[in-house]
Amino acid sequence: MTSTADRTQLFHALHRPGPLVLPNAWDVASALIVEAAGAKAVATTSAGVAWSLGAPDGDRLDRDLAIDLVGRIARAVGIPVTADVESGFGADARQVGETVGAVSAAGASGVNIEDGRGGSVRDAREQADRIAAAREAAPGIYINARIDVFLRGIGDEQDRLPHTLDRARTYLEAGASGIFVPGVTDLATVGELARGIDAPVNVLAGPGAPAVGELAAAGAARVSVGTALASAAYAAAKRAAEELLAKGTYDSTVDGLGYGELNALFGA
Repeated sequence: MTSTADRTQLFHALHRPGPLVLPNAWDVASALIVEAAGAKAVATTSAGVAWSLGAPDGDRLDRDLAIDLVGRIARAVGIPVTADVESGFGADARQVGETVGAVSAAGASGVNIEDGRGGSVRDAREQADRIAAAREAAPGIYINARIDVFLRGIGDEQDRLPHTLDRARTYLEAGASGIFVPGVTDLATVGELARGIDAPVNVLAGPGAPAVGELAAAGAARVSVGTALASAAYAAAKRAAEELLAKGTYDSTVDGLGYGELNALFGA
């Protein structure tokens, strides 16, 4: 198994020229499935992780539980792992630094840190301080700074692009490695972001979004899908449970992965 330092170096390199495609995982089994499917890295989804551990998304999950899961995934797979740590599981910059340092020590090569708070976004300078603390705590880690201006519909529509670009510059100066802008999939805006940000740009894709190749051609260096895989998996469980209880039949489970295939992922 390669060292965390080697994986981290590889993870940085995967963004250039990209696209780095990340089917987000939420537990060890889903991470192993993503790896077996051919992914070059594993990204966690904060919501999926929280749900799997019995908490709602939105900085409500116990930090130690989140870090423990990152470590379990990093030990289980042979590719880089990047962890969504929401807004850093900390009330201030010092606590964010502690979180990122612990996540790095657990084996992660990257982190996502978001600037959203409630229905708005943090002050840009406050968020920059949180990113700077994360950088100081883990000098080599890839910091994917998430900007929620589009996702949360902040301000007038025509102002969101310049607002996002201003925040991106501030976050990069503070030590971010790349910029994540969820809420944008139209190719023209993706192109404007890619041209205006001097770092790899991550977009959040899903049903209705352009294909990965189109997003990459527009300038996206990284494409992730957030909760999409976890939501699809839980939807399959819901359908199967409802069918079993309502009809007493099992058709919804026909396409499930075989016991042997899943067990083999764990080295059995």
